[in-house]
Amino acid sequence: MKRKLAVQLYSMRAEVAKDGMDSVLRTVAEIGFLAVEPAGFGDLSITEFVAACKKYDLEICSAHGAPLKGDSIQEAVDFAGALGLKSLCCGYGPNDFKDIDAIKATADKTCTILQKLASAGLGLYQHNHYWEFDILNGRLKYDLYVEYCPQILFQLDAFWSANFGANDAVAMARHYAGRIVSLHVKDGVFPPVPADRKVDLRPLGEGQLDIPGICAVVPDSVGHIIVELDSAPIDMTEAIRRSYTYLVNAGLGLGRS
Repeated sequence: MKRKLAVQLYSMRAEVAKDGMDSVLRTVAEIGFLAVEPAGFGDLSITEFVAACKKYDLEICSAHGAPLKGDSIQEAVDFAGALGLKSLCCGYGPNDFKDIDAIKATADKTCTILQKLASAGLGLYQHNHYWEFDILNGRLKYDLYVEYCPQILFQLDAFWSANFGANDAVAMARHYAGRIVSLHVKDGVFPPVPADRKVDLRPLGEGQLDIPGICAVVPDSVGHIIVELDSAPIDMTEAIRRSYTYLVNAGLGLGRS
């Protein structure tokens, strides 16, 4: 099936800093994307960001950076309301998954957030990096985690799920299909795991990730493919443009053209 194409605006953080968020949103719409996922709002307020998205006919399909810390969830509720979202996204660092005690503590924290958001009529899903897909005691850390937080849903970052080639990303998407409500896709080359854990990212379709295979096993209820490139070997706007073209030509994505 074809899914609406979105871009995680973290990809274009340098362009936002240089040219402003309004200019970047215009460029994203001109490329053909139908939606965006912010991770901050650059030089705009949240209200100005929403207005700019409406101006360029861009859906806000998700958001990173929701204020989910602290005892009160009112700020998170206001954040979701301003963006028109029914669910919020959370994420954690490597220390939150470093060992079984850390995993249990992270799960407990997430369960508390889930309960608080549910009381306000909001859902929660979690974005992964590579560290959730490391092995601990012979098992994937994410499998251990969901035993302690069984209600959690996932925004799968398919590239990071491969953990530098240690895992089959298609198998990971199939394994967690019942939890996946949102999909992030980047592409790149899987070298032997470097000490600094940096990876050679490329425009979509120009690396080693089996993107069609991943999209085939992700549930049909996932309505967007969210393009995210943490870095690129070429101009980022061109990398995003080439990623868009690849997804459209591969019959995987819906855009304006």
